[in-house]
Amino acid sequence: MSSVSQSNLFSAYQSHFPEPDKVLLTTDTGISYTYGDAENYSSQIANFLVELGLKKGDRVSVQVEKSVQALWLYLGAIRAGLVFHPLNPAYTLDELRFFLEDAASSVLVCDSSRADALQALCQSLSVSHLHTLDADGAGTLLQGAQMCSTHFETVSTSAADLAALVYSSGTTGRPKGIMLSHKNLVENVSVLVDYWGFGPDDCLLHALPIFHVHGLFVALGCVLMSGSSMRWLKTFNVAAVMENLPHCTVMMGVPTYYSRLLAEPAFTTSSCSRMRLFISGSAPLLADTFLEFERRTGHTILERYGMTETGMNTSNPLHGERRAGTVGLPLPGVTVRICDADNRVLGVNEVGALQVRGANVFSGYWKLPAQTAQDFTPDGFFNTGDQARVDENGYVSIVGRSKDMVISGGLNVYPKEIELLIDELSGVKESAVIGLPDADFGEVVVAVVVLVEGVTLSAERIRDAIRDRVANFKVPKKVLFVDELPRNAMGKVQKDVLRKRYC
Repeated sequence: MSSVSQSNLFSAYQSHFPEPDKVLLTTDTGISYTYGDAENYSSQIANFLVELGLKKGDRVSVQVEKSVQALWLYLGAIRAGLVFHPLNPAYTLDELRFFLEDAASSVLVCDSSRADALQALCQSLSVSHLHTLDADGAGTLLQGAQMCSTHFETVSTSAADLAALVYSSGTTGRPKGIMLSHKNLVENVSVLVDYWGFGPDDCLLHALPIFHVHGLFVALGCVLMSGSSMRWLKTFNVAAVMENLPHCTVMMGVPTYYSRLLAEPAFTTSSCSRMRLFISGSAPLLADTFLEFERRTGHTILERYGMTETGMNTSNPLHGERRAGTVGLPLPGVTVRICDADNRVLGVNEVGALQVRGANVFSGYWKLPAQTAQDFTPDGFFNTGDQARVDENGYVSIVGRSKDMVISGGLNVYPKEIELLIDELSGVKESAVIGLPDADFGEVVVAVVVLVEGVTLSAERIRDAIRDRVANFKVPKKVLFVDELPRNAMGKVQKDVLRKRYC
């Protein structure tokens, strides 16, 4: 295989595939699929997409529920040299309009229940093709693909070619497309497989969504790049996790998963008898959860830190001390530094802006060169927007988020997006959206609202007004009314004051 085609993420996966009859995954209904199935089904979908007229670099937008067939779609798209564009199934029509237009998508794959509504949207945005894929695998995508050949020559790509376009909600209200290259994803997952000790005998409990970097690139990547297997759950469900844990060796999850397992009395050391590793990410892990999990099971959760823009940056060690409240050490090939506002590098235990550099770091924001230039330093470090410190042993601790993001149940919510919607409402003078601690979700979204004098507006009226415009996880769980928002001498809203006041 040429070095060029080997740059394709699928080729990197494929080079680690075991014998075709080895089981790749077993679903929560007991159906098993092999590596040979992955090869054949992804070939059929790649052929189908190419026969639609798609060419290397075209965007394939996907808003579907988690299914085995959605995995084949992901693999088929990247092996065809297309750019995979995953979308949260909870996104509304308004949200989809922006994503599809900005990405200039060539095809949208959606659930058949939404096809009629989205057909008109696709036509208005010149999205050439609309196909359906349901949670049970039914739909026009597979109907077309099953007529195609099970042989496909993986498209050659350069290391810099895009493999995926993943959007973050924008801190200014406008989402930004994060351009992830084949090299970004290959390099990062190769490091993780080695660092976390993945091997052919491992079985990962996969209960994460696959529209998110955690479940799509990190979890799936570690399995495919090591020739291991998975127990494939459509969603996180405590009963299903308990049933499948005895068959698994590794679990990846967000902190909410672990707090919910700890709330299950039957979750004990015996439940984890075969497990070698529990990994947590996508949101801060509370020290209480870390300590209680170790006490209950004898296992120490390995916490790591990553971003959509960078993949994984740091991790507590597989062998060595895993420290509560830290996200561990910089991964091999990743350089981390802490800087002040003038970009001067700070010393041990000093708090400042966390910057990272490495082959894992994205190439820039889609069609936003000025924003890209702003978020990178002249010497090539990416400003993560997180505040952190590094101790004398190199362990990194995240102490705050200067970009003010809320992470609820492992999903990112950018306050400005919600504030803009609330501020549009008649009778609202201004608003501030914050995250407050929650034992289950880590954080929940809370809106603090100032009304125009003399206006009466209920919390439910505000929630209802934005519910149809954003995904449900972004809708504030609480709306609090105040006479004015606290501001500093420069007039900036002091969200830290609000968080302390309402915590």
